[in-house]
Amino acid sequence: MSTATSNVPSSADVVIIGAGIVGNSVAYHLAELGWRNIVLLDKGPLPDPGGSTGHASNFIFPVDHSKEITALTLESMRQYEKLGTITTCGGIEVARNEERVEELKRRLASSKAWGIPSELITPERVQQLVPFVDPSIILAGFWTPSAAVVDPLQTGALMREQAIGHGALTVSANTEVTGITTERGRVTAIHTDKGDIATDRIVIACGVWSPRIARMAGAHIPLTPAVHQMMDVGPIPELADTGTEIAYPIVRDMDALMYERQSGADLEIGSYAHRPILHEPDEIPSIEAAALSPTQLPFTQDDFDPQLEDALELFGSILNEPGAGVRHAINGLLSMTPDGSPILGESPEVGGLWSAAAVWIKEGPGVGRMMAEWMTTGTPEIDLHGADIARFYPHQRTTHHVVARANEGFNKIYGIVHPREQWESNRRQRLSPFYTREVERGAVFFEVGGWERPHWYESNRPLVDEFGVPDRPHEWDARWWSPITNAEHLAMRERAAMIDLTAFAQFDVSGPGALDYLQYMVMAQVDKPVGRLIYTPVLAPNGGFRSDLTIVRLGDDHFRVITGGADGARDAFWFRSHLPDDGSVAFADITSAVCTLGLWGPRARDILAAATPDEVSNEAFGFGTAKRIVIDGVPVMALRVSYVGDLGWELHAPFEHGQHLWDAIAAAGEPHGIVPAGIGVYGTTGRLEKGYRLMGAELDSEYNAVEAGLALPKVKSADFIGKEAYVAARESGPAATLCTLTVDDHTSASGIARYPQGGEPILARDGERIVDRKGRGSYVTSAGTAPSLGKYLLMAYLPPEHAVEGERLLVEYMAEQYPVTVARVGRTPLFDPDDTRMKS
Repeated sequence: MSTATSNVPSSADVVIIGAGIVGNSVAYHLAELGWRNIVLLDKGPLPDPGGSTGHASNFIFPVDHSKEITALTLESMRQYEKLGTITTCGGIEVARNEERVEELKRRLASSKAWGIPSELITPERVQQLVPFVDPSIILAGFWTPSAAVVDPLQTGALMREQAIGHGALTVSANTEVTGITTERGRVTAIHTDKGDIATDRIVIACGVWSPRIARMAGAHIPLTPAVHQMMDVGPIPELADTGTEIAYPIVRDMDALMYERQSGADLEIGSYAHRPILHEPDEIPSIEAAALSPTQLPFTQDDFDPQLEDALELFGSILNEPGAGVRHAINGLLSMTPDGSPILGESPEVGGLWSAAAVWIKEGPGVGRMMAEWMTTGTPEIDLHGADIARFYPHQRTTHHVVARANEGFNKIYGIVHPREQWESNRRQRLSPFYTREVERGAVFFEVGGWERPHWYESNRPLVDEFGVPDRPHEWDARWWSPITNAEHLAMRERAAMIDLTAFAQFDVSGPGALDYLQYMVMAQVDKPVGRLIYTPVLAPNGGFRSDLTIVRLGDDHFRVITGGADGARDAFWFRSHLPDDGSVAFADITSAVCTLGLWGPRARDILAAATPDEVSNEAFGFGTAKRIVIDGVPVMALRVSYVGDLGWELHAPFEHGQHLWDAIAAAGEPHGIVPAGIGVYGTTGRLEKGYRLMGAELDSEYNAVEAGLALPKVKSADFIGKEAYVAARESGPAATLCTLTVDDHTSASGIARYPQGGEPILARDGERIVDRKGRGSYVTSAGTAPSLGKYLLMAYLPPEHAVEGERLLVEYMAEQYPVTVARVGRTPLFDPDDTRMKS
């Protein structure tokens, strides 16, 4: 097929909107995977249709603290290299203050975790690499030799040519999309000013215009166009004399939130330090009305003046050259999302409508390949959990939320963001019925899925002295953390604790086809007696993890699915998208109707018995079962289950009865020393002592159930998603096994204790990176204190030669290495390994 010039085809297997680097890459990779009848549209001309691809600075720094983003970047670099459109020049991130030096040390650990060569260098070494940098301004540099500049327009053209060469692609430039038709919640056609195309798949890859196109189908892509200022200063003789586009490493002046790079004879200066300047997609000028291109808006000098002063300070030796002046300056548009991550995958609102939005040049080709794999096989090679469009709850898709978070997040692009750092904007959106009581007790709230969850309670501060809990001496390790969490944990282990779990997402599945449907959806056997609990992974088609959750069988044809608040929106989409067409299964999201209070500890049974007339002995109410009971007049579904490894229950009640439930349990527990405890106990200390896995940390689509230690003794006869891959994994054995490690000595070179936070590389005793046979490096998936054991625990996947109990290894944290020991291989917990406490 060839490029269309006047009319578009009447039908297509897929229509891709946007001929920037992402759209071109999606088309190319779909063609490589055997798709034909692909149509690529853009309202602009080619090769530069006027989007962000045409004005971006086009450099790549490969290191990111996110494994997901780093993997996409490395895959993109591989593709740019394959097409010959990359120039490797190296890059240096420089620090002007000590806090940034510490962040560069953290980046060093991330680079080693993901296998990217880098090093910390002195100001003098920075000047050797970039002679016109003033070394007196900086304290250190982070040198990445593989940083590079790419040509995304040329890359896109080559990708289009190859897809056309396969006979797979029709390209239609200067084509405006005017509408999208849907029927029964799925796309059926796209309308353009050159004709209509019948199709059941549309990929929106048009960057800052993506929300506008999605609205045509009744869907949301939650992003906002935001200004990123750029200026070219020149001509500069030192740069012109090189006779090339870029001869010197790119410099990111991190504390000034800026970058500087050679662009031929000019120095290009870009800034993320100015005020957030957001736009509506509908306000972007047309091609005809734009002076340069629709995404290159008029420069606002006042916003840039402070950053120009910073650039002059660092690069004054060349910026002050006689004859050098501003040759080009724009307010360039890029996409900002509520959490800073891309928006990828099939829309949870409209079937067949796919998003490939909010993607940077450095991730574009990688995203294109992952999108093509996702559309073809159901699972991309790289786990895209954090970029999945389905991650957003309805309130997070609103313009109000997007704008609030984009305003807050813009200056964090080059900022120092702590891994536990909390957003401040648009908070208190979802409040449990316990919220008033929690505020009274000085709860410190962390957000998940819009819910406010207590992480610890200041009212429990006296417990710190009671149990002798030490603080963390380094401010970074103690940020967004409190010793109160460990004290609450010990109080729970000694007495009892109540924990707000209302953020759970809960779904009711019912109907004559419910059992067969759930059997197909999950790995574990669901055909259990009424009243039984089923913990089960949910597998992706490749056998990796899509989710993990609990199912309660409430009746022959009635089940309750309970999953984490962070993953509830993704899980709801996954279950809905697989409902049978015959109407035999009803799916209802009842999250907003239910509140949940966890009650655990050795005195939990005494407390519950005092609050209910129902029998709660071990004989009457065994572990792993559910019963309906009444607590002080409140109807409750009680689940005998524990994610913290102690005796207790989850108490699920109608939302409107929540405060009464809290008060009843608090009153019954007072004689027994009950305390409210935060999610820090539930999600970290208690979980890690029991070695329980967490979705998005230990569990993702790149690891399988055998490696995670979650394979079941038998494979059920019923078919289920991922079964073939799961069976193959059982037969081939694990390439790596999830292990629990202890930190043997926390003492840093400065003489104080340091505490890894997660994401750090696990190294062999000689300091070498550990990599399994699938090429996956070992890194800390979760880290935290085990107060009952007096240990600090790490979880990590290790290949067989290192997955040996007693094996001595190292963890690298903030440019220092600390000794660790493999304490447990597999699922058996370190604390109460026989589960006696919670099952008695």
